[in-house]
Amino acid sequence: MKRYVGTLSFGVRTPIIQTGDNLVDIVTDSVIQATESEQIRMRDKDVVCVTESLLARAQGNYVNTDHIAKEISDKFPDEVGVVFPILSRNRFSTLLKGIAASGRKLHILLTYPSDEVGNHLMDEKLLYGININPYTSVLEEDDYRRLFGQEVKHTFTGIDYVNLYKEIAPNSEVHFANDPKTILNYTKDVLVCSIHTRELIKQELKDAGAERIYGLDDILNESIDGSGYNAEYGLLGSNMAGEDQVKLFPRDGQPFVEAVQAKLIEYSGKQIEVMIYGDGAFKDPVGKIWELADPVVSPAHTSGLLGTPNELKMKYLADTELKGMDSQSMETAILDRINSKDQDLTGKNETLGTTPRRITDLLGSLADLTSGSGDKGTPVVYVQGYFDNYASN
Repeated sequence: MKRYVGTLSFGVRTPIIQTGDNLVDIVTDSVIQATESEQIRMRDKDVVCVTESLLARAQGNYVNTDHIAKEISDKFPDEVGVVFPILSRNRFSTLLKGIAASGRKLHILLTYPSDEVGNHLMDEKLLYGININPYTSVLEEDDYRRLFGQEVKHTFTGIDYVNLYKEIAPNSEVHFANDPKTILNYTKDVLVCSIHTRELIKQELKDAGAERIYGLDDILNESIDGSGYNAEYGLLGSNMAGEDQVKLFPRDGQPFVEAVQAKLIEYSGKQIEVMIYGDGAFKDPVGKIWELADPVVSPAHTSGLLGTPNELKMKYLADTELKGMDSQSMETAILDRINSKDQDLTGKNETLGTTPRRITDLLGSLADLTSGSGDKGTPVVYVQGYFDNYASN
């Protein structure tokens, strides 16, 4: 019988997770209950996506501003250049509170017209015609206010982030530039706060003569006084969990996804894949925000999710070599092409218009949009048929 449905994605409700909970059992039981209640039959290559916050909460992977302040004090003896933090209450304000609590004078260097993930400090059109070249011009706070106003609010949040960061860290000066080496005009000791450009910026600063260089990934990558930690990402991927506390990106994700996979395979007899996901990797066309404030979309996933899609572009085939065929003949020809396609279509014309991204990044974006970021209460997402194609029965 011909199938009329392709990929399905639905949120799975779980109990509220607390530190110490057996998350493997909770996720497994929640998925089984959801599929049974909706009479969904598990199939090979179904995917269970678990949001990173569940695992971090179950692990108790939290740190507070005192832990951050202690490590900053240990690593930096005097002034600190805080280079390219993103503009976010959730992602950076509590980190800045901890950094400022070290008592060190801070020089906060912000990129403009937007941060790394697209949060804007000003309308970029305003730069046109006022002789400001964002590639070379360095602005100080007085310049910023004179040119753009005493209050510059973010489109969605309504927050003036320069004011917010100054309130959190009164022992700071704010500078604006897109060359990270600008910070060396103020201090030689630097904390690199960017996410996806951090390694390049560290190297640039090292080559330019910076003396102490750390990234957010180097802070809380070991436990301090029993705190949480993340050996690979440190403070990157953290979220506000109160005025003085943040939840870190989870640790030990690989054993977790493999344990959930084993239990679901035992239950269903099918090859179920499992991944942890954080932010999706997509951009909002209105607010211009690139969603990915986590260091990666998926910090852990089972081996069946490795790789990139290997898909033909049906529209391309229909518009080119199969053009002019009647509908039935075209459908038969497309099915034949799908069934006989090469195992690696990289660079072939018939893939034009397909999405050249990792499977985990695509699935993570799908899961992030499905689960939402508020009160849906579905931190687990079940995806069925993602690896199917037009020829699948």
